[in-house]
Amino acid sequence: MTAVKQTLLTEIFIFDIHLEDFEEKVLQASHDKPVLVDFWADWCAPCLFIDPILKEVVNEYDGQVLLAKLEVDEGKNMKLAGRYQVRGFPTIILFKDGHVVDRFSSARPKQYIQEFIEMHCDVD
Repeated sequence: MTAVKQTLLTEIFIFDIHLEDFEEKVLQASHDKPVLVDFWADWCAPCLFIDPILKEVVNEYDGQVLLAKLEVDEGKNMKLAGRYQVRGFPTIILFKDGHVVDRFSSARPKQYIQEFIEMHCDVD
């Protein structure tokens, strides 16, 4: 796969979200495909550790699962962390059909993330 094609796919499967577009890009979108929401902060070392692993795993599923990145310190995003009772970072929450399915916190290895997705999603 060319670097340009990989970049385009990454922009489709992995994207930043904010309080203002959460309803559309996560809740509504999760009716079509499962959406992982990564609640993270740029000062959080475990967040920076898990970021490339999440992106790699999501890209391997080739659009069967989406990854929405929510920087909790931007704008009013912390309100979403409060709404979903996020107590530590990173917290990754899986949404399907507009609802929370499951979550995990802290940095995890690739195999854990793959098993988490496969346990809850119909992926190849």
